[in-house]
Amino acid sequence: MAAVAPQQVVTNPPNSTIYVKNLEERIKPDQLKEALTEIFSEYGNIIDLVAKKNLKAKGQAFVVFDGVEAAERAIEEVQGFELFAKPMVLDYAKTKSDATVQREGQEEDFEAHKRRRLAEKGSSLITLSTGMLLMLFIERKQAAEAAELSKKLKRPPAAPDAAAARPIKSARGVGLKSSNPASGAVIPEEYLPPNKILFVQNLPDDYGVGGLTAIFGRFEGFKEVRLVPGRKGIAFVEYDAEAGAISAKESTAGMMLGEEGKPVKVVYQRQ
Repeated sequence: MAAVAPQQVVTNPPNSTIYVKNLEERIKPDQLKEALTEIFSEYGNIIDLVAKKNLKAKGQAFVVFDGVEAAERAIEEVQGFELFAKPMVLDYAKTKSDATVQREGQEEDFEAHKRRRLAEKGSSLITLSTGMLLMLFIERKQAAEAAELSKKLKRPPAAPDAAAARPIKSARGVGLKSSNPASGAVIPEEYLPPNKILFVQNLPDDYGVGGLTAIFGRFEGFKEVRLVPGRKGIAFVEYDAEAGAISAKESTAGMMLGEEGKPVKVVYQRQ
């Protein structure tokens, strides 16, 4: 039998629906459903099992029994059980499932339940969108402030001697273009405005396309990983849109990789 993790605290009142989290996100929904059904069917009759593949719902599932007693036994015995090398974390769902309401109530009750659930879901999406827009606004504001600062740092005209005539060299990331070629100062990488391509640095030498795809491929709109020929420790990760790159950057920046546990640096590509 798989190892069992430390006992988790159940926070919601008992009902017939179990909320399962900390599931392996790389497993396909159909394969995940099959594994969960095999485990939980030992404790009672399952009337519904929901495991979605969208980014927000990855790593989560809902198991609906036909009675509370079955859910109680399942939580007591399966809590912390390892599935695909990750310990499952179980709790009762906050609300009744669609299948439970449809089974127990009248058609009017089910329709009212669906309207209430959709209204709550819409409210959550509005909150999420507002948060992403605020984060994007803050990052763009920081980039604008950094650009303004770089203008102020320009040196005033000096006497035309040999030392002053030499061009000022500025440090910049390998293979990256300055956003203002005429400027002597370069915007720090940390303040670059969001775009759909990430520049990843400080990677362990043994990390290739496969390992990086496993990390960055779980974010929405993932397109590809590109290594730099002849250069170790750096890579570019491209997404279909800025939203995917923003989520990936926020989740992976500073992640420890390799035997030495070096923190990975993730910034937006210099345009």
